[in-house]
Amino acid sequence: MALTHQSVELMQQSGAWGQLREEDIAPICAARVVDGDSDYSLDFDNQRQDLEALGYLVPNHAIRQAYFEATFGTDQQHSITLMTETSVTDVGSCDEHAWVVLSDGSRVQCDLLVSADSRFSETRRKMGIAAMMNDFSRSAIVCRMDHTGDHEQTAIECFHYGRTLALLPMAGNRSSIVVTVGSDEAEAIQKMPEAEFEADIEQRLKGQLGSMKLCGPRHLYPLVGVHAKRFVARRFAVIGDAAVGMHPVTAHGFNLGLKSQETLSKAVLKAAAKSQDIGSSGLLEGYQRSHMLATRPIYHGTNLVVGLFTDDRLPAKLARKLTMRLANNCAPLKQLITAKLTEKGLPSLRERLPDLPAAPAWLPRF
Repeated sequence: MALTHQSVELMQQSGAWGQLREEDIAPICAARVVDGDSDYSLDFDNQRQDLEALGYLVPNHAIRQAYFEATFGTDQQHSITLMTETSVTDVGSCDEHAWVVLSDGSRVQCDLLVSADSRFSETRRKMGIAAMMNDFSRSAIVCRMDHTGDHEQTAIECFHYGRTLALLPMAGNRSSIVVTVGSDEAEAIQKMPEAEFEADIEQRLKGQLGSMKLCGPRHLYPLVGVHAKRFVARRFAVIGDAAVGMHPVTAHGFNLGLKSQETLSKAVLKAAAKSQDIGSSGLLEGYQRSHMLATRPIYHGTNLVVGLFTDDRLPAKLARKLTMRLANNCAPLKQLITAKLTEKGLPSLRERLPDLPAAPAWLPRF
């Protein structure tokens, strides 16, 4: 996962960041965007932007483990019940409460039901919330590769014609590789013999990282963007991918998920501190307004970028070359793009809402 500065701050506040191993945290100090076969690139680096790093790459499994330890570790005091081998079979709500029916037949009532069950959320559908879906007809092949060359903590996004190749630097001479192609080609590439796949990636990077070697399996994911038309219903809210599922090109999906949790949890804590109803329509509408404002521009903007940089017709090729040169040579525009992608320099939720109460020590703030 590529984490923005705000996401790192949220993980620090929850205690999850401190659970990560040093070798699991890889700073991204520079980023380079390449179009087609051109040697021209759109470049970002942390020194020009006066940042310690543009962002940080942390393996998904390490993030999950860190949050689990921060929440259920031996030193934690909490009032959370973890239910394994149990699924939700039905949900609903009335003016007084929301409810969940579980696969073991039990029924649980609550003041506020929050769903985070993927971009294809079944609970979102059951609660009557529609979603905009954008099937990109493309799939991503994700893997890790070792290489003999030094990536210098630089992320690379190569919009080759017919295919996108992204490289995200990990610790040491290892990188996370994402190959995005039309779904009709994806399975063949995923099943390509290892030596052939390694040679193909090496050639597409023009040997920049030397010899490339797979160091794990390849995983195939179809790419579908999702944005819920509403984030709330009666005593119900969606967060994470159930609210917004992003195309990975801007690496913002997980970061927006953390933002949704932060926004909703702060509103709930504020209401609870005043002995107010945490499932009230006013509270939920406030969350919806805030998260819509945070997500709609970047969701639709990302889809526009994907459309432009995966369109191989001549007008689109010319348009993206012009776009890259404009962004590279216009300092204010470049700073704005950097601020949006890194979330550094943007006001925090506490700065926007300074009267929010602090969370109790026992509550995991994610």
